[in-house]
Amino acid sequence: MALTTASHAIELQRIATGFDQPLYVTAPKGDSGRLFVLEKNSGNVKIIQLATGQILDQPFLTVGRLSTQSERGLLGLAFHPDYTANGEFFVSVTNQNGDSEIRRYRRSANPNRADNNSEEVLLTIPQFAANHNGGWIGFGADGYLYISSGDGGGGNDPEQNGQDLTTLLGAMLRIDVNGDDFPSDDARNYRIPASNPFINTVVDGVPARPEIWAYGLRNPWRASFDRQTGDLLIADVGQGAREEVNFQSASSAGGENYGWRLREGEIATPSVGGARPPDNREPIYTYRRSGSEFAGTSITGGYRYRGPITEIVGAYFFADFANGRIWSLVPSNDGFSQLTFWSDRLTPNQGQVNNVASFGEDAVGNLYVVDFDGDIFKFISQNTPPNNPPISSSAARIVPTVTLLLDDES
Repeated sequence: MALTTASHAIELQRIATGFDQPLYVTAPKGDSGRLFVLEKNSGNVKIIQLATGQILDQPFLTVGRLSTQSERGLLGLAFHPDYTANGEFFVSVTNQNGDSEIRRYRRSANPNRADNNSEEVLLTIPQFAANHNGGWIGFGADGYLYISSGDGGGGNDPEQNGQDLTTLLGAMLRIDVNGDDFPSDDARNYRIPASNPFINTVVDGVPARPEIWAYGLRNPWRASFDRQTGDLLIADVGQGAREEVNFQSASSAGGENYGWRLREGEIATPSVGGARPPDNREPIYTYRRSGSEFAGTSITGGYRYRGPITEIVGAYFFADFANGRIWSLVPSNDGFSQLTFWSDRLTPNQGQVNNVASFGEDAVGNLYVVDFDGDIFKFISQNTPPNNPPISSSAARIVPTVTLLLDDES
């Protein structure tokens, strides 16, 4: 393992500003001209035209029936793999009752506008607290939709959801959006993939939830698929001792137990932890809360870089929301190498990276940093000066102060 500072000539270029608590950026497969930006509290999904830098005046979508208290709101977006043909996309939200929902929408005849009337609720996850919602969603190479679900909130996982296979909390879920196994249930509009690992599992006489793909998670704040290998990387926010990165190989059959609440990172959770579960899957990397430039208190997961900057291809970039630090490592199924500290080299051309709420990719693999203050930054190479459009500002307000997005203590 190498502990290094970055030496490549990489910088962050601010491409847009003025968003209202942005949480994520993404783009449909094959759409290299646009970037879609989620705003947590407004429920808006806005479009940046990458060729001009223009932020379209009208949102692509405005999601209604939201609760935005604490970590609630509009949290995730995923375009169907066949979006070009069927126009379907999915959002992860907290509804007005405080429960997590996955909703399906379709685009309208205008490619820059969704059909707000096309809303369909696929799945609802009851919540008992306003934090630890998870909220990331994404399609794997298998065509199934993966859903990250936190443990429900509160300190020490008070309902012990992380180790409970009979609840949808504290888990990574996997569903098939192209069918419906529950035609008589209006609240469940999806199919269970036949290869999900817990379909025939019974726990103390209660059937396990067949939607579960992996479990033992606390507050998975951003996961991603490696667009080249199909591997899944999950960043899980710690409670008071460790922040962690989990790795799942594309060849996995699912069923991994990432340990929470018994384990926090690679150690027993202080005060409530215990021995490693027999099926525990250790994280490939953890970091502590203080003591070095590789420390922090609220991890934000990122992406394994597969864009045009050859010097950093294969590096997994991630950050800490609380201190704004950015790092990378090269992941593998059994560990990592080349741990690199980037914050001393990634000075933005404008603005500041204070609170990294998310990373994101465009259709061709360029990597972006989403700052909760309202800015969107792009990784660029200093060796290849880009033909950059002027920086645009959203009509939304810039948040003057940032409340804690990820409560790492409770």
